[in-house]
Amino acid sequence: MSTPLLLTFNPGSSTIKIGLFSVIAGEAVRVGQGKIDFRHQPLQFHLTNNGKTLEIPLKAAVTEDLHDVLDETLGWFANHFALGDLVSVGHRVVHGGDRFAGPVAIDSDVLAAIAGLVPLAPLHQPQSVRLIRAIRHLRPHLVQSASFDTAFHRTQTDLVRRFAIPRELFNKGIKRYGFHGLSYQFVIRQLASQFPQLARGRVVAAHLGSGASLCAFDAGKSCDTSMGFSTLDGIPMATRCGALDAGVVLHLLEQQGLSAKEVEKMLYEKSGLLGVSGISADSRELQTSDRPEAQEALALFTFRIAGETTRLATSLGGMDCLVFTAGIGEHQPQTRSAVCERLKWLGVELDPQANDGNTRVISSARSRVAVLVLPTDEEQIIADEAVSVLHQGEPKK
Repeated sequence: MSTPLLLTFNPGSSTIKIGLFSVIAGEAVRVGQGKIDFRHQPLQFHLTNNGKTLEIPLKAAVTEDLHDVLDETLGWFANHFALGDLVSVGHRVVHGGDRFAGPVAIDSDVLAAIAGLVPLAPLHQPQSVRLIRAIRHLRPHLVQSASFDTAFHRTQTDLVRRFAIPRELFNKGIKRYGFHGLSYQFVIRQLASQFPQLARGRVVAAHLGSGASLCAFDAGKSCDTSMGFSTLDGIPMATRCGALDAGVVLHLLEQQGLSAKEVEKMLYEKSGLLGVSGISADSRELQTSDRPEAQEALALFTFRIAGETTRLATSLGGMDCLVFTAGIGEHQPQTRSAVCERLKWLGVELDPQANDGNTRVISSARSRVAVLVLPTDEEQIIADEAVSVLHQGEPKK
């Protein structure tokens, strides 16, 4: 008897991460993974199977519908896995607005609602829409599900979600939504499994990657986060600005004469570490540079992370644990050290050797706040939610 398989799609602004999972006894177990990198010409497809990664150039041209790219990619998967057993595809969708509070099966109505939220997440949402439509075209028999980054933060109160603008705008959906929810779901799951006492307390988690945000958990529930209405808000990121005085946007439009599209491109693609340094959006490159602009960009990054940590600790009424996760958070000791140096007054103290070794617990025995490094896995959450959607219509045994 064959084992059902499901695919997950986790789109970024320039890459698509793909997970392949077996569904065994109702659980999603990863068996392979891939990544399409749109920054390379020809396109590069990285396929990992049994611990070995193949670098495969794709011949398909990039079109608006992505049909050819995805068809060729699925063909490469089929060369290594029994893709005839594929039953479901799960998608990470960045923005769910106020409509979606959990995973859903994708029908035409759901797809239209997802597409309607493109203006709120212009870097990521269009990619999700294209992928969903491409799978509909190439494999129309497959069940597709959507997992929303915003859904995890629906536990936040209206007080936290509200901007100080005319009240009627809140009712029209202009509010703080929060993002990286799938990552935070995985982190809190890991925390509950490995450090249950800490998971029941007041936790601030820092998801630090190309996109970056922080989240405050109280007993495992999201009660505040750094990102707001869009994925621009909060701390500086690789190419995104983070929190910005709205007056700057008005000035750019009215006094500098920039168009709305030009401002959008600047804030999403030319700001953050890239904008401040003028060198690179990659913090690893900046850390090896001796140019003062590189060091200033990194200093601003860690300064804002520390400041946001203290704001979230205020929302929680204290902090028992600080968690670093995602690419930078998991692998860059210098960043963690610079953040924690600014948090010494809160009783945060690192063990330098543990920090340099990227161990799970990096705080010293004297630290009043536990500091952890936990890996995240958004694809696992997408797969788990895809399984739950797949089984929703099945009769109970």
